[in-house]
Amino acid sequence: MTAAELINYLIPPLKLTDDGNKAIVWMEELRTNQLPVVEKGKFLGLISEDVILENNDATKPIREYDLFAEDCFIFEDQHFYDVIKMAHEHEVQLVSVLGRNGNFLGVVTIEDTISSFAQSMAVQEPGAILIVSMNYRDYSLAEISRIVEGENAKILSSCITNDYMDASRIKLTLKVNQPDISHISASIERFGYKVIGKFQEIEIKSNDQDRYDMLMKYLNI
Repeated sequence: MTAAELINYLIPPLKLTDDGNKAIVWMEELRTNQLPVVEKGKFLGLISEDVILENNDATKPIREYDLFAEDCFIFEDQHFYDVIKMAHEHEVQLVSVLGRNGNFLGVVTIEDTISSFAQSMAVQEPGAILIVSMNYRDYSLAEISRIVEGENAKILSSCITNDYMDASRIKLTLKVNQPDISHISASIERFGYKVIGKFQEIEIKSNDQDRYDMLMKYLNI
């Protein structure tokens, strides 16, 4: 999914001639504390509620406040992963989206981005999650996919993070389409990888449920 598909058109940009009062009212209505500032189609940066309140004068025009995150933008055809990366780098709630001609198109909120990711097949499809630790030089998604597919399963998504305890190692998070991953985990470890986390979607029956099932079986005899 691209950034253009995630634009939230309910969040309007402010102009330099708007004042702080207007910005505060919009922020309260939209339940955000940041808004984009645009002039003649060009993105100038974000303004925050804190900056306006710290000035103790909300009647001043936006041009008299300090803007920030002037380079917090991505282009319309970039992947929504880039939205998350940009928001993290600038520690903001909104990321501006520009057309390839440089004109401002709108903003994407982190909330909308997370919601979109949550609706993806990788999240919605039933299955289980494994976290595998390995040396970075040993990483091969093709080999790991072959191991997983050898157990009649498919990888729905994968994600790599650094191991902060060892700079030479990484953690690979896999979402597979099978709820029981005991065989998959064992196969991965046989090939020299270390499984450090497993999250399975297995329904575990309680003792009471077992007793109930035995009673029903007895009554059916």
